[in-house]
Amino acid sequence: MTTTLDISRVRELFDLRGSFLVQTGGGYSDDPYPAWHRLREQAPVHAGTVHELTGVAEPLVFQGLPHPDRPHFAAFGYEVCSAAYRDPVTFASSPDAVGATGAIGTDSSMLVMGGAQHRRYRGLVQPSFVPAKAQWWIRNWIEETVHALIDEIAGHGRAELNVDFCAAIPVLTITGSFGVPVAQALDIRAALRRPGAVVEILAPIVAARREQPADDLISVLVQAEYTDDDGVTHRLSDDEIYSFSVLLLTAGSGTTWKQMGITLTALLQRPEVLRAVHADRRLLRPAIEEALRWSPTDPMFSRFVTADTEFHGTRLPAGAVLHLCLGAANRDPDRWDRPDEYDITRPPKPSLAFGSGPHTCLGMHVARAEMLTGIGALLDRLPNLRLDPDAEPPRLIGMYERGATAIPVRFD
Repeated sequence: MTTTLDISRVRELFDLRGSFLVQTGGGYSDDPYPAWHRLREQAPVHAGTVHELTGVAEPLVFQGLPHPDRPHFAAFGYEVCSAAYRDPVTFASSPDAVGATGAIGTDSSMLVMGGAQHRRYRGLVQPSFVPAKAQWWIRNWIEETVHALIDEIAGHGRAELNVDFCAAIPVLTITGSFGVPVAQALDIRAALRRPGAVVEILAPIVAARREQPADDLISVLVQAEYTDDDGVTHRLSDDEIYSFSVLLLTAGSGTTWKQMGITLTALLQRPEVLRAVHADRRLLRPAIEEALRWSPTDPMFSRFVTADTEFHGTRLPAGAVLHLCLGAANRDPDRWDRPDEYDITRPPKPSLAFGSGPHTCLGMHVARAEMLTGIGALLDRLPNLRLDPDAEPPRLIGMYERGATAIPVRFD
């Protein structure tokens, strides 16, 4: 495999401060956690959006935003966020029934489904994303991608890992699982805001897999069947496959790279921890889980209030948006000791980094497999991996999509 990626284009598409991500607050460079700690201590639920309450005045776009015609509230504690996730009837993932737009994209995907419809569609694709399937992803796409990328940098003694390595892994993994050639991988990533362009790339692949399935994700989707309430068996339509593909590309290629970069930054900034992980690779998994807790790449997701309700001391009217600040919840001192510390030895305890409830991130086990394989291969193949002392060190930036700036490294 040759990656043949245009690295300058990768940097443009995956720059948190670039035009592609500026609408989510990519230019925010402060540490939001002190403000989130104050807000959590003051009350479990506040009126307003997370970014406004944090001190960001400009309008931002993310899941649940902007919706200027709706009242907005934000929750900052672990228990209050967890309670909202556990009640999907009152706190729905979408303001409208799925399919209301009639368009292909995330607005017609499982992300906005609820109840029996969500359970049925999720059940169709979940078998490809369970932990036992991680080796399928690693063997078919992740491992080859990771080592091809390292091949390109191994002989140079220095590299930039965040965009040139981390960002490329998930986009090549996902497009590879679709049967999209490497040369088109960035085309499909760039087209996410124009779903019609994604369909143009995927349509011939879907048609070919309906004729002759292969060992890939599109083949799984075209063969998936469900039985409706009348006992009639159905298969996913082409449009349903396209919408799921757009959702997977949007979520998978936009989050795993940032979380891998956050994990690498946390380790590289703590050389003694990095040495411990290098010496005992069993520590890599808890290092990744701690990074997910300590700094989740998407620190907020939203729910739409379906009925007037009293919620942790605040009246939420029907039609309101409740923003769940998962970043603050994951550092709740009522659940974790010394929550601001990155400590890979702390006793394992589930966080909300991948959400919770019926809409828990479907791809979380694939994301973990990508991070374990990618970081493990770096430690195996780049001796004495360390931050480049002559370059600007990485920083974590962003509001609703947090990640590292460039991660310049040296190795022997």
